[in-house]
Amino acid sequence: GYAHWKGQVLNSDELHELYEGLKLNKVNRYDYVLTGYTRDTSFLAMVVDIVQELKQQNSNLVYVCDPVMGDKWNGEGSMYVPKDLLPVYRDKVVPVADIITPNQFEAELLTGRKIYTEKDALEVMDMLHAMGPETVVITSSDLQAPLGNDYLIALGSHRKTKADGTRITQRIRVESPKVDAVFVGTGDLFAAMLLAWTHKHPNNLKVACEKTVSAMQHVLQRTIKCAKVQAGEGNKPNSAQLELRMVQSKKDIENPEIIVKATVL
Repeated sequence: GYAHWKGQVLNSDELHELYEGLKLNKVNRYDYVLTGYTRDTSFLAMVVDIVQELKQQNSNLVYVCDPVMGDKWNGEGSMYVPKDLLPVYRDKVVPVADIITPNQFEAELLTGRKIYTEKDALEVMDMLHAMGPETVVITSSDLQAPLGNDYLIALGSHRKTKADGTRITQRIRVESPKVDAVFVGTGDLFAAMLLAWTHKHPNNLKVACEKTVSAMQHVLQRTIKCAKVQAGEGNKPNSAQLELRMVQSKKDIENPEIIVKATVL
């Protein structure tokens, strides 16, 4: 969200070296792995190798993947990572992921199918389930919300295979109030909160999503309120003023009052 940025980009060799260090010290037993924004195909391929190895260490490991590739602006989708990441996400990463959190544009990219209606979105989520993940949440979409234009729709689907081989799918829709500002890091916060709340409610996607989206709302409302005060009457807040108020929202993150309800579809 800023005009300038500095620093280094970790490459796959450096990631591998860090992982080797964890292995040598025998601290490579994890319950969760969460990945987000990545720009490099070899780095992403290395992540897949590491996740597969970690799953051999702990078969209950849950890999949460936010397949960050792009978004829609004014109805038009565009990628903000190199295009050669798409086949790696589609063919290698998504098949080893347990939970994925694409936005609508990313879900369309991964399946090669456009979403115009809620029915399309449910079918796209089924296609994503078929690729591997048992939980799919489309974090934001430009679908028309039943509550009206001031609301943003997220959709979730959880598919579980019971011991007798039958499959049950729980599907939900969450409508949250739009906040009139451009925030940076909301996708990261969403994926992290979903990881936390699916851990606490592994078989209840409805509650996990309600807590995730409610926590997001608390953070965004606090952020916009603070940003407007800092910017002063009649001025548009800048990127620095719109930094998510995470620390100030600690209590809401740990135990959010549910202010956004999910509808079971």
